[in-house]
Amino acid sequence: MSNADGRAGLSGAGSLAHRVPDLGALELLLAVARVGSLGGAAREMGITQPAASSRIRSMERQLGVALVDRSPRGSRLTDAGALVTDWARRIVEAAEAFDVGAQALRDRRDSRLRVAASMTIAEYLLPGWLLALRAQRPDTAVSLHAGNSTVVAQRLLADEADLGFVEGLSVPTGLDSVVIAHDRLIVVTAPGHTWARRRRALAAEELASTPLILREKGSGTRQVLDAALGGLARPLIELSSTTAVKAAAVSGAGPAVLSELAVGEELGMRRLVPVPVEGVALARDLRAVWPTGHRPTGPARDLLSLTRG
Repeated sequence: MSNADGRAGLSGAGSLAHRVPDLGALELLLAVARVGSLGGAAREMGITQPAASSRIRSMERQLGVALVDRSPRGSRLTDAGALVTDWARRIVEAAEAFDVGAQALRDRRDSRLRVAASMTIAEYLLPGWLLALRAQRPDTAVSLHAGNSTVVAQRLLADEADLGFVEGLSVPTGLDSVVIAHDRLIVVTAPGHTWARRRRALAAEELASTPLILREKGSGTRQVLDAALGGLARPLIELSSTTAVKAAAVSGAGPAVLSELAVGEELGMRRLVPVPVEGVALARDLRAVWPTGHRPTGPARDLLSLTRG
């Protein structure tokens, strides 16, 4: 085969959509064959008779052959029309099988949702969102993996999660994101600590020079604090969960820096006391994240919409 012949073959293959009638036209032709009337076929398809006639004429021009003989007594397929109808039946049956298969894929996708979330979001925001999602999608099984922001990004990029939530200052490489909420870190301590009785706000230098109960490196909370203090936060203890940091602070082990979302109950019961701070930027955005170019679909899309409701 010459290069010219090869190019012609490729051109013909590429123009198939222009040379083959669409499914709607083929379904209409099958309906004409089944009921023996263009008007009856139009009613079955839910379109007007003029629209049906126009579609048949368009198909005839596209194929270059007459398909239907019209008369006052009804509509009859031509010999060419009968042959095209046989081919059309096989195409429509294949399309129906395609549709069934695609629905099966959607059902399999929609039967589960894998969520990865950093600790604060996993503990204090996701439970409510997941309850609302269950009301919408009772048949979807949800698995939740809680870890720091670095782990969330790793799971998404390894296709081990469908949707993630992080708390850091920046979006991890390879992920797209949207802000879903705002949060603020606060300094807290047990009521017996000397900071609980101070009247003057802590300066950034004093906070940076004091050993603190901290989340581990890689957590969104630690990223925000390190950035606010120029990377100078001093760990007294490093712990891998918000609950553990709270428990250590309540026990009097030392001051801690935690999400405002996480300490409402402890502040209300005076088990922890907030310590005012000045000159330190501790606000942060909470974000939903997913692999770049793969916007959430199915249950992940529904969960994302609930976080922004």
